[in-house]
Amino acid sequence: MECLNEKRNYIFSHQLASLLHITAVQVRRDLMLIGYSSVMRKGYDVRELIDTIGRIIDPEESINVAVFGIGNLGRAVAGYFKGKRSKLNLVASFDNDPQKVNKVISGVRCYPVQDMEKVISDNDIRIAILTVPADYARETAEETIRCGIKGILNFTTVPLNVPSGIYLEEYDMITSIEKVAYFVKENRF
Repeated sequence: MECLNEKRNYIFSHQLASLLHITAVQVRRDLMLIGYSSVMRKGYDVRELIDTIGRIIDPEESINVAVFGIGNLGRAVAGYFKGKRSKLNLVASFDNDPQKVNKVISGVRCYPVQDMEKVISDNDIRIAILTVPADYARETAEETIRCGIKGILNFTTVPLNVPSGIYLEEYDMITSIEKVAYFVKENRF
């Protein structure tokens, strides 16, 4: 999308590789794997590439998403996420802070946690993004699943166990920064 905003209609594999921190060979292999090729000496048509990748990764129908815990991290995630994928709609957030509920925060309405079941059902929310404090992570995950959530992106520091039929992706920023620190300390890059 940045390329289109910059009015660039074509991009080369080495430029994509640089943006993604991978090799140009990997970019070309991955794009060949999905049946997409470049225009000779022009590179890849940016609009076609976005559409092709979108057809592969985007669902046929839209999927609604909610952020659970709209503190600093939740607001940042909501602000970043909003409008990035046309088929993934951020439609709600939840928090137990009376100063936040019934307000629009980072472009999304915040509901009280007590209304979770009704809001999830009424809005057909299927993905939860957890940014709650660690003490509430397991309880919140269990409750979202009970209410019908089918996928969870966990930004908390607490590893979760979910039943089969629920997709879980965990992203612990502390572990990631520790990994970066290790490689910087050891000069292993």
